[in-house]
Amino acid sequence: MSRSQAATGPARRALIVTADDFGLHPRVNDAVERAHRNGVLTSASLMVAGDAAADAVERARRLPTLRVGLHVVLADGRASSPRSEIAQLVDEQGRFGNAMVRDGVRFFFLPRVRAQLAHEIRAQFEAFAATGLPLDHVNTHKHFHLHPTVLSLLLEIGSEYGMTAMRLPYEAGGPLLLRPWISLVRARLDRRRIAHNDHVAGLAQSGRMDEAAFIKALGTLPDGVTEIYCHPAMPGDDALTPSMTDYRHGDELAALVSPRVAAAMDAMGLPRGGFRDVFPVTTSAVKPALRVL
Repeated sequence: MSRSQAATGPARRALIVTADDFGLHPRVNDAVERAHRNGVLTSASLMVAGDAAADAVERARRLPTLRVGLHVVLADGRASSPRSEIAQLVDEQGRFGNAMVRDGVRFFFLPRVRAQLAHEIRAQFEAFAATGLPLDHVNTHKHFHLHPTVLSLLLEIGSEYGMTAMRLPYEAGGPLLLRPWISLVRARLDRRRIAHNDHVAGLAQSGRMDEAAFIKALGTLPDGVTEIYCHPAMPGDDALTPSMTDYRHGDELAALVSPRVAAAMDAMGLPRGGFRDVFPVTTSAVKPALRVL
């Protein structure tokens, strides 16, 4: 539990429930609103260049208890900057590709590409700031912030825009080979006093966080702050993106409004909210002010 665990001893359990890809499509935005009004959703991550970003922002302004963060897109999505400013990052349509290994090598070794990457990250922070919404957290599409260059730029640029929290994409039972790197990322966040969850649920079941998956995650919740993240959307005839053809968006929405899921959370007495509810913004290490919503 970043920012406070060292000072307060063993971490208490707390829960953040986040919908990613807010702003991608009106079907996503509708699901986010429904899941917050009528279910257990406490947080959403905004794609500022998504086709339905303006609609998402309008809905968020009507939902003052929905905590909204920035979902930085550097792969498989639309950029915020004009193509002329970041031509080495995007295709002719101004979209990032999905060759993340190749792009990661370019980010690390090519200064010109890295400069354009910084320009685009700043543009996305700037676009979020222009919404006037409080910045609850930052994460990245497909968890690209595990890349050291991306993480460094997010920490540097995010500090200028009031970033205080970031998702740590570590799921219990995840690959052993990833754990040393996750530990390094955690240490970098802690050194910069960026709050973060201790665990996530939803990584192995991405696109399939249905009611059974939620109930199972709640039944095995570890100590500390857990973020359950998902990708709800209203049902439709077409996949939202080519990479989401097997996502069960409707099942994820059903889980978020499920009385069984809500009852399980209520029975556990879990403090829950957004990152700013779990980790109040302070200038020194303090115990989180956890509240039950």
